[in-house]
Parts: sequence; structure tokens; C-alpha cells
Amino acid sequence: MATVIGLCLRVKLMRSLPQRYKVDIRVAPGTHATESAVNKQLNDKERVAAALENPNLVDMVDECLAPSYA
Repeated sequence: MATVIGLCLRVKLMRSLPQRYKVDIRVAPGTHATESAVNKQLNDKERVAAALENPNLVDMVDECLAPSYA
């Protein structure tokens, strides 16, 4: 779940900020059992690009970032 949340954050920032900004997403220390693996996945350009080629993940990210009017 942490990787999906992190991926949503990364995509939101990628869409919102100019390309000249470097974004580093990290899980807070001590809050996840596989903290270093999650950090590595979220900050690897190739892994993020591969994740965004998966239509199911793209749909999930888009749903996460969709405005809610509740």
C-alpha cells in the first residue's frame, strides 16, 4: 500500500511541477517494514516508468488523484 500511495504522490508532483524540479519521495523512518525497498522503488525512474506502463496501476493512480466533491 505504501508503494501505491508513494506512486500517487510522485505522479501528482510530476504533473504539477516543471521538469526542472527533482522530487525525492521517502517513507518516514520506522513506519514501514520494508522502508528501504519502498524508497528505492519510488525514487528509481525506470521502476516508476514501468509502473506507469501498467494500465491497472495508471487507473488506480488516476482514481487516487481525481478530485472528490463529497
